[in-house]
Amino acid sequence: MTSLADHPAARKWPPRHPDRLQLYTLGTPNGHKVSIYCEETGLPYEAHKVSFQTQDQFSTEFLALNPNNKIPAIIDPAGPGGEPLALWESGAILLYLAEKTGRLLPAEPRRRYETIQWLMFQMANIGPLFGQLGFFHKYAGAQYEDKRPRDRYAAESRRLLGVVNARLTGREWFMGSEYTIVDIAVFPWINGVLTHYEAGGLVGISDFPEVTRALAAFMARPAVQRGRQVP
Repeated sequence: MTSLADHPAARKWPPRHPDRLQLYTLGTPNGHKVSIYCEETGLPYEAHKVSFQTQDQFSTEFLALNPNNKIPAIIDPAGPGGEPLALWESGAILLYLAEKTGRLLPAEPRRRYETIQWLMFQMANIGPLFGQLGFFHKYAGAQYEDKRPRDRYAAESRRLLGVVNARLTGREWFMGSEYTIVDIAVFPWINGVLTHYEAGGLVGISDFPEVTRALAAFMARPAVQRGRQVP
């Protein structure tokens, strides 16, 4: 791919601003990570809605962008070496953009790897476990008579909230006073548990005051509010 126009995704979602980062997304916790990052840093981007209702994620054009058929995905027309770069997986995208812009990822090696550690914690634990909780609490799984799967994921989600609460004790954000990509990765998922999955009572959110304190601060940020309106 030598130009943005070469990619099949650009034919299905024609860019109005081909010089900007192209974001293929939907209004989910994972999708909001990238739009919030761009709003926080002022990185110019153009968002394209990948509709699940019309199964855009299974289209030939989107599968050419992400063979795992998940949002978000990006094409950076000004990637490494000046060549376009297509990228998927929200954690990988956050790392790429942080390194590209030099924003919201500590430069000092120890703090940088500690930040990446907590980003991986979100990717490997919070996203998958909270997602399963949502399925068994609100969606099709809620109809299962056997509540053991729901209760398992509720207990594990509660355990993870305890980890987050302990980390935030005595800290403004995950990395202390420094707001980073970890906060952008974690808090949309916690907000989703409370508002979209309506599982705050199930996980006992009131037992985690540091989580609710930091979540409120996160949600009050103007860039977060703008990013959550995308697409």
